[in-house]
Amino acid sequence: MPLDKPRPQAWTVLVVFTAMNLLNYMDRYVVPAVQESIKHSLALSDAQIGSLASVFLVVYLFSAPVFGARAAKGSRTRVIGLGVAIWSIATALGGLAANYGQLRAARATVGIGEAAYGTIAPAVLADVFPERMRGRIFAVFYMAIPVGAALGYVIGGQIDAMYNWRAAFFVAGAPGLVLALTALFLKDPPREDNGTPTPTGYRSYFPLLKNPPYVRTVLGYIAYTFALGGISIWMPSFLVRVHHMSEADATKKLGIVVAVTGLFGTFAGGWIADALAKRTRQANLWLSGVTMLAAVPLTWWALVTPSQPTFWMTVFAAELLLFASTGPINAAIVSEVAPALRAAAMALSIFAIHLLGDAISPKLIGWISDRDSLAHAVLIIPFAVVVSGVIWTYAAWKGERTAS
Repeated sequence: MPLDKPRPQAWTVLVVFTAMNLLNYMDRYVVPAVQESIKHSLALSDAQIGSLASVFLVVYLFSAPVFGARAAKGSRTRVIGLGVAIWSIATALGGLAANYGQLRAARATVGIGEAAYGTIAPAVLADVFPERMRGRIFAVFYMAIPVGAALGYVIGGQIDAMYNWRAAFFVAGAPGLVLALTALFLKDPPREDNGTPTPTGYRSYFPLLKNPPYVRTVLGYIAYTFALGGISIWMPSFLVRVHHMSEADATKKLGIVVAVTGLFGTFAGGWIADALAKRTRQANLWLSGVTMLAAVPLTWWALVTPSQPTFWMTVFAAELLLFASTGPINAAIVSEVAPALRAAAMALSIFAIHLLGDAISPKLIGWISDRDSLAHAVLIIPFAVVVSGVIWTYAAWKGERTAS
């Protein structure tokens, strides 16, 4: 039977998983915070810098379906703890890399650990909270993304300025080991069951491909992730090269903007989507599609203006809108499939959005930058935002018509 109230350990799970998600993204965003220093230290091209993000995501996306298929067997919380330990150790090992190959290997290993956590954690949250609360709960969980990213930018940039880029990796990796141990004390909650027989293992992915609402949602998510991947990896370098800021100043200010817009945008998006759900079952998609379309002109303006004050004003407004869809769109994914398929749905979503999204955009922008300029290369980002908004808005409209 569907839940009508949170399970007894629900709030503990939310707190621990949110803390893990925060460290997850802090680990990720240490790289863009120090990539100018890495570039000069190891004599790398922009394409190679972009590949550091891409190799992590390629391993992440290919590992995710493995963990998604195994989620129905054994303790999910122990697998999550193992994943957190792997990514934390791998992040710290990045600071010991003597060359580009070793650094790539360390970042690739981070992807294995994050796949275990990123695939299973949302499914566990969906099993401990009722559907009517998921927009808000997922908003809280995903608010850790901008806060973690901001910490990665700020801590990475400041430690790099005070010491070096290697020290930044050590500081980012160590705290995760504490949370990995914490996961061992969490009980794996019962899986929600709606009474419908569902396939297990790798066969669980086939019904998802025949689920049009799920497919449309993920297609929009691919374009969204392509845009966000380009922004997150290249904005520190964009500010250094185009607006002539120091790396420490750029990452500090960018971190503050990401933290503030992420907190308010993500929380507001989840709260508004839950409020709209009283009027339409497509509230998550309507909110996501409309906010993406509204963000298009602001994203473009931020990337073309020569004025630094105008850049900060427009990027602040654009990121408020971009982050608003974070909770609702993930809530939509787990709500569009049978309970037993939630981990598989998240795994397939992770595979798709990274394979076709932010595994491509950082390297593509770096490749264009090597041949032209970073100022021109980043202009592909607003076009991806347009595509995302159009697909999600269409998916909401189509869902309304199907329901009626």
